[in-house]
Amino acid sequence: MYHYINSDRLDLEAIHNITSTNKKLKLADESINKIKKCRAYLDEKMKTHSEPIYGINTGFGSLYNIKINGTNLQQLQENLVMSHACGTGEEVPQEIVKLMLLLKIKAISFGHSGVQLSTVERLIDFYNNDILPVVYTQGSLGASGDLAPLAHLALPLIGLGEVYVKGEKFATKKMLEQFSWKKINLQSKEGLALLNGTQFMSAYGIFTLLKAYKLSYLADVIGTISLEAFDGRIEPFNELIHLIRPHNGQLKTAKRITHFLTDSKLITQPKTHVQDPYSFRCMPQVHGATKDTLTFVTKTFLTEINSVTDNPNIFVEEDAIISGGNFHGQPLALALDYLAIAVAELGSISERRIYQLIAGLRGLPAFLVTNPGLNSGFMIPQYTAASIVSQTKQYCTPSTIDSIVSSNGQEDHVSMGANAATKAKKVIDNVTTVLAIELLNASQALSYRKEKTSPFLETFVKAFREDVPLVNEDRVLHNDIKNAENFIAYLNIEPSDLF
Repeated sequence: MYHYINSDRLDLEAIHNITSTNKKLKLADESINKIKKCRAYLDEKMKTHSEPIYGINTGFGSLYNIKINGTNLQQLQENLVMSHACGTGEEVPQEIVKLMLLLKIKAISFGHSGVQLSTVERLIDFYNNDILPVVYTQGSLGASGDLAPLAHLALPLIGLGEVYVKGEKFATKKMLEQFSWKKINLQSKEGLALLNGTQFMSAYGIFTLLKAYKLSYLADVIGTISLEAFDGRIEPFNELIHLIRPHNGQLKTAKRITHFLTDSKLITQPKTHVQDPYSFRCMPQVHGATKDTLTFVTKTFLTEINSVTDNPNIFVEEDAIISGGNFHGQPLALALDYLAIAVAELGSISERRIYQLIAGLRGLPAFLVTNPGLNSGFMIPQYTAASIVSQTKQYCTPSTIDSIVSSNGQEDHVSMGANAATKAKKVIDNVTTVLAIELLNASQALSYRKEKTSPFLETFVKAFREDVPLVNEDRVLHNDIKNAENFIAYLNIEPSDLF
């Protein structure tokens, strides 16, 4: 089963489908023709053009004025890849590296980058055979694209660096021998085509977006379980009040929660309280604002991953090679900062619901155990959630507001989008844990209610109980939290419910 790389736009559902079904990639004839035509144009141009063309027959960055002799152009490109492979820190998760490959293949297949067909085909070979270069999280300013991470992504093309082959790490040389491949001899412009670009930021952005949509859905489900466990009221989810403040996310959240509560006996039983705390009755407004943010961020990233982001850009029909700044990560940096803040709010309001559930209110036992005192019950999971929420706030300090000059002043404003990208993933991981703790608390609290919740929520909690049994007396809750995280991670949700 193949996904054909052509001019069709990639969207989140397509990427979800490609990655979840392990589709292989294949170049469509349209893309093959564009790649060949652009490369032929550049080769012909280099035969007749003696003037400097940035990055093709010159040095890079502040060395842009140094012209390189034609006999050294291959070495120029290989030197570029080697010298820029300066990544440090942790290794980028392999699933994100695979997304980097997909997005780089897409970007250089539009026919404006001047790459050889063999270069693109080798990247596709890497993708299809789960050969994933070792890339590091630190080193990109998100300005001339993601130079250091993309250099590590490109190293195996020239026989250098390390790769994972189906999860096992090898020196690239050994991998090439295993597959009977020779290294790619990079031609003029190819090093820049591979290193300029925003595929590190973009891959992190798409990865976190897919996770964020899932967390947004689960925050609604888990928040509704908490509402039921807290004996909450249904009136705040009445469509009438949302139609007079019709933010799309707010409307969607209220509608979704109302649907989750269909045929619940618990939500309709008589209430002794007139109002619920904000963390329950304002779920449409808070969760909904996150949904609207995801919509904005999605628009930004879908534009980006269907764009050409290297430099210079080659326009065959117009007979033009133009050096510009499509590699600058500012749109992504701002979107990633915004995404982190929006997802963090799902964790913040979740922790408040956790606190309400253990407070001994509305007929629930203190700390959700029948023998509090002898048992501490769910006292400390709330501590853990509070600690994580506080750390998440620190991760949400915007990266975009910072800029450090580089390349001897030539690259004098940078986006810091790569730092925003890695922080956004940390926020996703943290909020996943907080929601897992809320699910642990909410499902436990629900067990103290005599009336039944809705069939949908009953089924959801029953599935959760197979992984995490009720807590009758104190035990090591670390294990329950990890099992709750795994339940969330492996829960399969239909794309139609996510996007």
